[in-house]
Amino acid sequence: MATLLHRIGRLAFRRRGLAVLLWVVVLGAVGAAAVSTTSTSTTGLTLPGTESQRAIDLLDEKFPAVNADGASATIVLRAPDGQDIGDAGPKKAVIATLKDIRGSSSRITDVSDPFADETVSEDGTTAYAQVTYTVKETELTDAEYDGIDRAMDAGRDRGLTVEGTGDALPVAGESSTPEIIGFALAGLILVITFGSLAAAGLPLVTALLGVGVSLAAITALGSVFDMNGNTSMLAMMLGIAVGIDYALFIVSRYRAERAAGHDAREAAARANGTAGSAVVFAGLTVVIALAGLAVVNLPVLTTMGVAAAGAVAVAVLVAVTLVPALLGFAGDRVLGRSRGRTAAHASPVTGKRTVAQRWVGLVLRRPVAALLVSVIGLGTVAVPVSGLKLGLPDDGSQPVSTTQRRAYDMLTESFGPGFNGPLTVTVDDSDPQAAHDAADSLTQDIGKLPDVAAVTSATFNEAGDTAVLTVVPKSGPSSDATKDLVAAIRKLTAGTEADTGTRAMVTGTTALNIDMSGKFSDAMVPYLMLVVALAFLVLVLVFRSLLVPLKAALGFLLSVLAALGAVVAVFQWGWLADLIGLEQTGPITSLMPILLVGIVFGLAMDYQVFLVTRMREAYVHGADARTAIESGFRSSATVVTAAALIMITVFTGFVGSHDLTIKSIGFGLAVAVACDAFVVRMTLVPAVLALLGDRAWWLPRRLDRLVPDVDIEGGKLTGGAQPPSDRTLVLTRSGTAQR
Repeated sequence: MATLLHRIGRLAFRRRGLAVLLWVVVLGAVGAAAVSTTSTSTTGLTLPGTESQRAIDLLDEKFPAVNADGASATIVLRAPDGQDIGDAGPKKAVIATLKDIRGSSSRITDVSDPFADETVSEDGTTAYAQVTYTVKETELTDAEYDGIDRAMDAGRDRGLTVEGTGDALPVAGESSTPEIIGFALAGLILVITFGSLAAAGLPLVTALLGVGVSLAAITALGSVFDMNGNTSMLAMMLGIAVGIDYALFIVSRYRAERAAGHDAREAAARANGTAGSAVVFAGLTVVIALAGLAVVNLPVLTTMGVAAAGAVAVAVLVAVTLVPALLGFAGDRVLGRSRGRTAAHASPVTGKRTVAQRWVGLVLRRPVAALLVSVIGLGTVAVPVSGLKLGLPDDGSQPVSTTQRRAYDMLTESFGPGFNGPLTVTVDDSDPQAAHDAADSLTQDIGKLPDVAAVTSATFNEAGDTAVLTVVPKSGPSSDATKDLVAAIRKLTAGTEADTGTRAMVTGTTALNIDMSGKFSDAMVPYLMLVVALAFLVLVLVFRSLLVPLKAALGFLLSVLAALGAVVAVFQWGWLADLIGLEQTGPITSLMPILLVGIVFGLAMDYQVFLVTRMREAYVHGADARTAIESGFRSSATVVTAAALIMITVFTGFVGSHDLTIKSIGFGLAVAVACDAFVVRMTLVPAVLALLGDRAWWLPRRLDRLVPDVDIEGGKLTGGAQPPSDRTLVLTRSGTAQR
């Protein structure tokens, strides 16, 4: 691997103009494809294999007109204080407002009449109307969004309180300011780290190019795959973070090789062969973790994982092909403060001890204490994860400044908490009479349940073999009482099917939440086993050790549990919510935990590879175990610290998002990187390696002969390094380690 990347680095450096031109052509090609593609991103969700999804599919089949996937909106109208919505003045204003809404688009098929349909609250102050379109929300134009906005404003001018919810309403635009601030802070960290604008700018430029290629490719593929609206945001978040970090490691190694006396071309080639190898394997672990999300068998999660994995793969390719080329253009400007230093002057063993040296010295003097403090500290942060509750974000989690949130609150106040989360019960049988009998029986039985506010009469399709019941709970969509109600209804439907053979199913937002949580719970263990096993094999290749990959996996578990604990404390319990602009607490988005696990695992392996590779490099070149830890830590601690700080600032920038899923993922990733980089990798790892000694690099002889030598340390580039097989340890019967 090192030899191959060394050749690629030399070629890219020598033919740097061609390398840059090729990437510009790639960006132009995917950009042109993206421009010519009609976006089909959606917020829809499918759950293959669940009762909720089977019920939805049945409705699509039996009630095609009712369940057409056109955009819709619910317009909520409230009379002025002291008046009823049915009084002459307010009623006239309601009729005029709904007429304006009907005229806002030629593609509106229907606007319901709240007075004819009796969708007026018991206190007479509030009514709502349903608006349906002939096209999906992704096909609505800005003019149509503006039209419904103007119609609602006209209703407000008439004295009504008018708010709306639904996918036909425009979503509040995301501000790019937090992301820009995060990117600017990343640049500042690079300038401080390198002391050179050229060296700092190079990772930023390559990261932007990689993200540009990735986002354009995702947009172009949107016409083929059903992309969730958060897919591009997640890919951008990861692409920027790893793109900067991967370039940072190669540039840092280039400066070290120049300081060691190599000319620019050879230094770029060696940096690509050594740090580039670490980048490739680190990126591979991230790709494995993200692509492994496909085992959950949730289409939206699969596309998000694969798209994010693609962004990481592009970042790796950019790092090992474009960075050496740009180093050729930058010349000595990349060296910054280190320009003119000789290898002797650059030697870290002379002069004043650095912070990194003092820290690793402290850890190595007290490895047991460092291990215990790290584990206990992370365990304490992870405690809240025991109270984790999952759900899907709804309009109740939107900022109060949005019309969707205000409409949600108005409906809750006037029609009850359960109105925003109604349940749909389907009843079907090949015998229409059996379907009618079962529907009547279920209507009566469900109405007797304690948490039911109302049950509508059964609505049948034209064939009469399928019925739909709407159940309005007394409790809110995310409450435990509503979840218990779903379980109680499903117990009734199971009894109906057992007694009569008539199938009945429950769907709706709450039912989807419950089924999704179950699906994630069932998939979590096999997902973790798959990802950990594959990454373990990759790390065995990299480090030619069994204990180091095992330690890496256990450290990851501590990091991810601590991150999830922090997410629960903030987003579910409300701790420090004001600090991050969180206006509404509640269950954690169902997608978030497993998505966080996949991303954090990959990023945790990043730091494992970058930090421990330098330790193993020193070890295979003859250093004893303790000296190898000190040397590797000293060589990589500063750049790993900078890389971690960059990732934290980038992820923190996304905490400012209005989207609750992106906000929670950004926060969770920032916490996870902080825990993993500074507690696990830079404290727990050297402590454990110190306690293991030579045994940390032990690999059975038989396995050693089977595992290929990928030479990630670049031993073949130096010409005099001992091959890893010569340093393999064998445990004797007495338990001692011998070379």
